[in-house]
Amino acid sequence: MQPQEHDVLVLGGAGVDTIVYVPQLPLAYADSYMVPAIETRAGQTGDGVALGLSALGLRTVHLDVLGDDPEGDLVRALHDRHGVRLVTVPTAAGTKRAVNLVDPSGRRLSLYDVSRADDGDRLPEALLTQLARAAAHTHVSITHPCQHALETLGALETTVSVDLHNWDGLHQYQAQFAFMADVVFLSVTALADPESTIRRILDHGRAAVVVGTDGADGGYVMCRGDTEVSRYPAAALPAPAIDSNGAGDAFVSGFLFGFLAGQPIPICVRYGAIAGAHACTVAGVRLEPIDRATLMSLGLPA
Repeated sequence: MQPQEHDVLVLGGAGVDTIVYVPQLPLAYADSYMVPAIETRAGQTGDGVALGLSALGLRTVHLDVLGDDPEGDLVRALHDRHGVRLVTVPTAAGTKRAVNLVDPSGRRLSLYDVSRADDGDRLPEALLTQLARAAAHTHVSITHPCQHALETLGALETTVSVDLHNWDGLHQYQAQFAFMADVVFLSVTALADPESTIRRILDHGRAAVVVGTDGADGGYVMCRGDTEVSRYPAAALPAPAIDSNGAGDAFVSGFLFGFLAGQPIPICVRYGAIAGAHACTVAGVRLEPIDRATLMSLGLPA
């Protein structure tokens, strides 16, 4: 087995968001709104997980396609500032972009630019294999072209996690990720029956644990061999919630920090909940993931 050169390989999800703070969601039609400063910053889902893991002390490498454009330069600069190794494959489609609308309570609505995906893009198999074999774990974003990496990852010894985000439990694109991962995260916001979907992932895939996040209401968790889906509470916010951008990625980072350290699943969930709560107190225009010392100080109940 190849010696581990890093703890986690993060695939995909490198991009740039433009964040707009709006007075309400849904936003009523009007000719114009006066809003606070509109800012563009690097940091989509893969960036958030990679930076979050690194802040918790895990040696992290991030691999994705990236454009030779100003947005790509923002992504590269972000990783440089945080000391996270970024390995890029050029794409003619340009760097992934989105516009995030955020209301006063911190709720978010994201508008993704689907033109930033070239059907011909691939993560080179030799490069992917080299980086994954040198890692203890691989976390996969569901962004293009990561779907084409699943077969390669399935043949390797690395454990795999994936975040399905707001999957409806039906769409086959997300299902291919759900059924090949050892650890599955998803938001339950689009699910009519979260427990049924969680059970189906365990029944039809290889997952050892499935976590369904439900924002301020905590969430659901079930491990292979369990007879019941368990609920878990949300962590107390250390300050008022102002922005939910990045909360799910922070949860993933905190959970994986515990999981890769061999902690029991309830502790992993608590780490994730604390990291996610912390992210809600940070403005989305800044990426300031919770650090290891802070997480450890809050990770166990008194």
